[in-house]
Amino acid sequence: MTALPKKKLLLSEEDYLAGEEGSDVRHEYLAGEVYAMSGASARHNLICGNLFAALHRHLAGGPCRVFMSDLKVRLKVLEDVYYYYPDVMVACRPEDNASHYREQPCVIVEVMSETTERIDRREKALAYREIPALEEYVLIGQDKPEIIIYRRADGWASERPTPDGQLTLKCLSFSMPVAALYSGTDVISAT
Repeated sequence: MTALPKKKLLLSEEDYLAGEEGSDVRHEYLAGEVYAMSGASARHNLICGNLFAALHRHLAGGPCRVFMSDLKVRLKVLEDVYYYYPDVMVACRPEDNASHYREQPCVIVEVMSETTERIDRREKALAYREIPALEEYVLIGQDKPEIIIYRRADGWASERPTPDGQLTLKCLSFSMPVAALYSGTDVISAT
């Protein structure tokens, strides 16, 4: 007799959202499957905080809002729903105002660690491109001064600022020195 494969139990989107509200641990939701997220390092937090603070100052008084890692992005790939927790996200559309997620961010930033780099470079890069409003996807190295900015044009083009250069988000008319992004870390010294 041949054993039948076990059917994987998938969690509904509604049950996922209800569970996240009372959970001490954040989880990403990928088409019914749920994955716990580990905590971030001090260096990771400093890089995210430096970018968040600079973007918050730059966007003050305008329609765009910057969010850090506790607000989800919701997206659909074909018929599947995904929820991720980007490290930094900017959303500018007033109608995109759900209490626990955004669906139309124009910028998403992921700070890569050794354990997340493969997912950030491949899975999330492909999934995020399905967001119609997304104009720039930024990957930032946590352990080395590496930045890759993917910009939507006729396709997706990439730019790699140097450690003595600028991180520029064209869709927000925003720029900051790469050294300032890494301020407070031992990756590069701020000038």
